[in-house]
Amino acid sequence: MAEPSYKVVLLGEGRVGKTSLISRYVNERFNEQEPSTVQATMYSTKTVALEDAPAATVLLNLWDTAGQERFHALAPIYYRQAEGAVLVYDVTDADTLRRVRVWVQELRAVAGGGICIVICGNKADCPAGEWDVTEAEALALAAELGAEHFWTSAKSGKNVDTAFRQMARLIASRDRRLLLQPLGAPGAG
Repeated sequence: MAEPSYKVVLLGEGRVGKTSLISRYVNERFNEQEPSTVQATMYSTKTVALEDAPAATVLLNLWDTAGQERFHALAPIYYRQAEGAVLVYDVTDADTLRRVRVWVQELRAVAGGGICIVICGNKADCPAGEWDVTEAEALALAAELGAEHFWTSAKSGKNVDTAFRQMARLIASRDRRLLLQPLGAPGAG
């Protein structure tokens, strides 16, 4: 069986760090002057090794989306056939966390309620005094939405790999193609 391939979209308001998270995850780089994304394109792919999942490796196709309001109407086009979504907000801006709920509602209306969701509170490297989001608020929203939550920093790399690896695990665990493989088959873990 070929390596399973999954579409994952990154969603969130403008300037929360979606592109920077992908760049850190795929290229292990951070660009302080990252320009705003003005269209959604398949930014990159990355093979993820999964020690405790039905497949030994999976391929994530990461789609970066523009977060600015003027591009918001285009976002649903990119939700189609997505198996997962990483919702990103900026821990120094509580409004970006509140908007996560709206992004998820729109996402589920197009992609269905079964889509795997991970929420990333990005810019977690900022000093605590600059945070505008409490841990309780973030975790309550994640629980309400049935999502996993990670405190991430594209700048330092904190939890970036962990968040994407968990996304890959969640999707792989729901993939019927993998669950139907007989024990001992290649990729059957």
